[in-house]
Amino acid sequence: MSAPTAIELQSEGGIVGLEPLSGDRWRISVRPKPGLQVRANRWVSHYPLGLIQEIQATKGLYVCDEIMREEDPRYVEHYLRHEMLSYLPPEAFRGKRILDFGCGSGASSVVLSRILPECEIVGVELAERLLRIAQLRAQHFGLERVRFLRSPSGDALPEGLGEFDFVLFSAVFEHLLPLERRALLPLVWNRLRPGGILFLNQTPYRYSPVEVHTTGGMPLINYLPDGMTLKIVRRFSRVYAGRVTWEQLLRDGIRGGTVSEILAILRQHGRPVLLEPRPEVGDRIDLWFGGLSARHGGLKRAIRTGLKLLQLTSGKVITPSLALAIRRE
Repeated sequence: MSAPTAIELQSEGGIVGLEPLSGDRWRISVRPKPGLQVRANRWVSHYPLGLIQEIQATKGLYVCDEIMREEDPRYVEHYLRHEMLSYLPPEAFRGKRILDFGCGSGASSVVLSRILPECEIVGVELAERLLRIAQLRAQHFGLERVRFLRSPSGDALPEGLGEFDFVLFSAVFEHLLPLERRALLPLVWNRLRPGGILFLNQTPYRYSPVEVHTTGGMPLINYLPDGMTLKIVRRFSRVYAGRVTWEQLLRDGIRGGTVSEILAILRQHGRPVLLEPRPEVGDRIDLWFGGLSARHGGLKRAIRTGLKLLQLTSGKVITPSLALAIRRE
């Protein structure tokens, strides 16, 4: 049997190179066309070649980022461990059912199965092309307690889901249009058993002074009217090439979310109780700060101090990104 050779895959906007390494690993190199940016352009993966090719066919130049979401412990695994286990200890999840809503290509579901191996995890996703990758991932790892289902439409859930002890709404809320938020959030909320908990995390705060999630760090646009924000993004953002629509920016998550918006939606469908992190973690500002990397530590400590002062003077708890646990009474 001949040894594998290097491969070049054409993607819209550039080329993805695959180089075989020892130990059944592949070095992935993304070479975008001049002027294009990608989140990650290099990664060494243990995925089999066929799975890498499937991900590249769907994700294109974002193939490294998608694989890193599951393989890099500093990525999705870091956030899920920190933002879920800061509210409840691991034993509280033992033997429970978790709905991973908007699971995408399955990275979060696979990571959950690694963090909480005794749980049954059901991933739900609308896009069939993403579900195929999720299912291939589960097959690759031989996961028997993880399954994936397709939503029949953007405002409905698959039949026969049943009830869940926990629902994960991770990096999803900010990508929903306003009408979708009011339709979908109650759907998943109503799948919670009494006393169950909704984890809503990795959602940027709507009124952050700097919009880092979608536009790459544009200041003050979160305070401007929508039309003016669109014009400024088209003119100055390095992420977009001029002709982006406002609906696309909303879909990409430009407006984030707020605690009051989320609770207002849920109150129409029951009694949501916003939980605080475990005492050893602190409050939600400490939770946010504790999940940050050490890079630019001085600036981050200054932001934390400012947020604490705002909390002290106004009673408001504001964080640059939301990591919430909400119990259904």
